[in-house]
Amino acid sequence: MMDARGFLIGGTWRTSTDILDVRFPYTGETIGRVCLAGSDDVEDALRSAGHGFSLTRRLPAHRRSEILYNLAGLIRERAHDLTRVIMLEAGKTRVHAGGEVTRAQETIEVSAEEARRIDGTILPLDWNPAGEGRIGCLRRFPLGPVLAITPFNFPLNLACHKLGPAVAAGNSIILKPASTTPISALMLGEMVLEAGLPPEAISVVPCRTDIAEKMVQDDRIAYLSFTGSSAVGWHLRAIAGKKRLGLELGGNAAVIVHSDADIPFAVSRIVAGGFSNAGQACISVQRVYLHRPIYEGALALLVERVNALTVGDPREPGTDVGPMISESAAQAAVAKVQGAVAAGAKALTGGTQEGSLVTPTVLTGTTPDMAVNRTEVFAPVVTVAPYDTFEEAIALANDSEYGLQAGIFTHDSRRIAQAFAELRVGGLVVNDISTFRMDHAPYGGVRGSGIGREGPKYAIEEMTEERMMVFLL
Repeated sequence: MMDARGFLIGGTWRTSTDILDVRFPYTGETIGRVCLAGSDDVEDALRSAGHGFSLTRRLPAHRRSEILYNLAGLIRERAHDLTRVIMLEAGKTRVHAGGEVTRAQETIEVSAEEARRIDGTILPLDWNPAGEGRIGCLRRFPLGPVLAITPFNFPLNLACHKLGPAVAAGNSIILKPASTTPISALMLGEMVLEAGLPPEAISVVPCRTDIAEKMVQDDRIAYLSFTGSSAVGWHLRAIAGKKRLGLELGGNAAVIVHSDADIPFAVSRIVAGGFSNAGQACISVQRVYLHRPIYEGALALLVERVNALTVGDPREPGTDVGPMISESAAQAAVAKVQGAVAAGAKALTGGTQEGSLVTPTVLTGTTPDMAVNRTEVFAPVVTVAPYDTFEEAIALANDSEYGLQAGIFTHDSRRIAQAFAELRVGGLVVNDISTFRMDHAPYGGVRGSGIGREGPKYAIEEMTEERMMVFLL
């Protein structure tokens, strides 16, 4: 039997008798074993994070930046091993696993740059006689220990989106990875220590849900950064107390294609955005609205492109769509598809399951109240519907409790301006899909999709507090 990996508490590796088997989603075989942290371990992690913060808050900007550049270099050096681990624990294709490692390196490099750019403001106060002879100085200071809870779908890059800004801001961090994908996070912890962060300032604690919730409730945590489902995220907000928090939650992203768009390009991008990573991305294309004049032709082309996708073993170089994270996740997705079909929708392709594999699915004839539209399917499933006016398309896209990102395809500047003003989302992508994201840019949702923004510069603002000092000259 393979040895179990330990977890990291304040820079020290520990083991336990509570062992988690990490399984390859495609076959279900065990590809690693991880020790889970217990209540006493988490208590030590919290204490260590407090001490670690007393060290990190005093690190000068150049040193924080140097640590992060060291980390980026280590990610680059270990890219092959990280790619293999992500492919096995998350079931990603080799191309997408390798792409995630590259993005993680870049996220840390951007964080290293931003560590040197945390600036302040000089504020004149002599707006009235009471302010004469006074001047204000605004400066940002680190908040304190950060608790980062990360999901399975981007186990390395989303961890870096939390760890990088936390270190850049001068905070300590406790990283709690998803139970299905903890190995890449533990490898990241190894590299953070090697990069030179004070050991007391870093813990990586795979643990049970009840223990993670105790950390969320603990007042020693200054900031909670969570990425995951909306249900869990809003629950954590309810129990988090007075601490600040950022929630990057779910979505059911809409893409609108108007008749003046480049239709073949739009269809190719919808296929990429709806079915890469088996649709397991919060900004994955889920709802597609096609202008009626191009509806039939665009739909036929979409089905043709989807049918050409290769589904199977993510280790094979020709695979386009690999497994979902688990067989139960696949069953839940197919149940939503079957429910839609039973209510009158039509599956033009896909809609079947074999183990953790779900065949890429295109549904028509759905209604907004069906689960395939109303909820986040988080699977290789898209629904397609026609619209007559652009106003109708915007209303359909807005008919959702979520508001993460949306995409529109049109060359009409008036429609673009209208969509930007009226679509209730955190990000609008013009002439591309909702799934497009640059890691240095602000990213986050509105309504049910979350609170706050990620992207290193913007996460640093979330993880720091602004103070004003007034000088009497």
